[in-house]
Amino acid sequence: MKSNPAIGTGSTDESPPHVHETEAQRRKRRALFLRELAEARELRARVQPRRTKERRMREALRMRTFRI
Repeated sequence: MKSNPAIGTGSTDESPPHVHETEAQRRKRRALFLRELAEARELRARVQPRRTKERRMREALRMRTFRI
């Protein structure tokens, strides 16, 4: 049993799919991610309203704390 795999066994053209994408594709993928993130936050706010209220209050307190 080897603890370390052999170096250089993979092919050189194995790269993540997002390496060769255009700027427009990257923006589209990012917009989709941000939409899904906002949707997940809204769902969490609906499912756990008390925690959401507490989070909003903590965030407001933090903003007041650092205001000049």
